[in-house]
Amino acid sequence: MVKIICLANSWKHGERCIAGINPDTGKWIRPVCDEFPDDGRVPEHIRLINGEEPSILDILEIPIQNKPLNFDFEAENLTIGHGKWQKLGKVQATDLLKYCDNSDYILHNNRRYVTVPFLQSLPFSERKTLQLIYVENLLIEGQPNSTGGMKWTTSLISKNGVHINNLRITDPVFIKQLDEGYLPTNPCLISVSLSMPFIPYSDWDKGDPCWKLIASIIELSDYDLILVEMERIGWTIEQGRTYLKNKYNKCSRSQLTDAELYDFLNYLISL
Repeated sequence: MVKIICLANSWKHGERCIAGINPDTGKWIRPVCDEFPDDGRVPEHIRLINGEEPSILDILEIPIQNKPLNFDFEAENLTIGHGKWQKLGKVQATDLLKYCDNSDYILHNNRRYVTVPFLQSLPFSERKTLQLIYVENLLIEGQPNSTGGMKWTTSLISKNGVHINNLRITDPVFIKQLDEGYLPTNPCLISVSLSMPFIPYSDWDKGDPCWKLIASIIELSDYDLILVEMERIGWTIEQGRTYLKNKYNKCSRSQLTDAELYDFLNYLISL
């Protein structure tokens, strides 16, 4: 069995791609199904827990088997074994901040894709196909697709200023929110994943490309952003509580009015 914090339950050829971070090791794991040896998609009869889809931030326990299915370029894959999936609990969005990888690149480079030959040129342990990043600004665009719905893409700028355009969103829960007219306004935690190789046109000559996809979007609340700013300036939880007591005569963020919450957040941002 293996535990993951679910950070991706995204569309994959009519089924889903599941991925997350092992809270014990801090490393990504992508459970893949050998019923689909060409791409490892996870069918409904395996992934549902009491008839429900695994949700982002769920802590899952998943049976695995010792049977590699890494498609010669993915290092995070573990093959799903026999047995039921279990939900052990749930984490808060701010619990994920320590797992954010705000390095100079988003999955090896600043392009929209990574080629299979490049990944194969790396030592196996350095073949990164999943990454969690902190993004302050998202530009989301929608275009009609062939089925009458919308194809949603985003351009993002990471915390370190990495800018990539036109990445497709495959998070079904967030797509539903976008279809209903919602757009995020706060910073977000983004799970970026590489697709299986897909050549976009016949004379492509750059090596089989794996395209960067937005597998999940977690918008941070104002409550979350207070912790983000406290971490940035080096405040402890106790220092925050002391400030709340002295300034608002309150003991926790949950007791603040909307105006007080906004005032406190802006104060932290100003420091």
